[in-house]
Amino acid sequence: MAFDPAEEIERFHAVINALDFPAIEAYFAEDATYVSNGVGSLAGRGEIMAAFRRYFDDYPDQTAENSLVETLTPLSGRAVWSLRATHSKTGKPLIREGEETITFNEEGRIFRVDVTDYKAF
Repeated sequence: MAFDPAEEIERFHAVINALDFPAIEAYFAEDATYVSNGVGSLAGRGEIMAAFRRYFDDYPDQTAENSLVETLTPLSGRAVWSLRATHSKTGKPLIREGEETITFNEEGRIFRVDVTDYKAF
C-alpha cells in the first residue's frame, strides 16, 4: 500500500485531538523540525514534545478540525485547520485558524512541520 501523506496527517491530527502523547511522539523523527509563528523554531523530537506538553497543559480542552487535507508530494501534505480552546489558568478563550505543511521522511515519520496562523494569537 502506497504512503498517503494526507491520510497520515489525518491520523496524526487524530492522536493530537486524543492527547495521546506517546503516539504523538512516535510520529516525529528524532531530528524533526517544527516551525510556527506561535512557538518559533523547534529542533528535535524532545524539544517538540516539551512544547506540545506545555501547550496542552495551558489548553487541555482544545478541539480542532480540518477543513482541508491534501497531498502535495509523495512525502508531504497540507492541512487547513481551525481550533478552539480555553486557557486552563486564565479562562481566556483561544480561537486559531491556519494551515500547516507536514513533510515525512522515508520511514513515514514527520521530518518537518511548518505552521502558519492566519492571525496572530
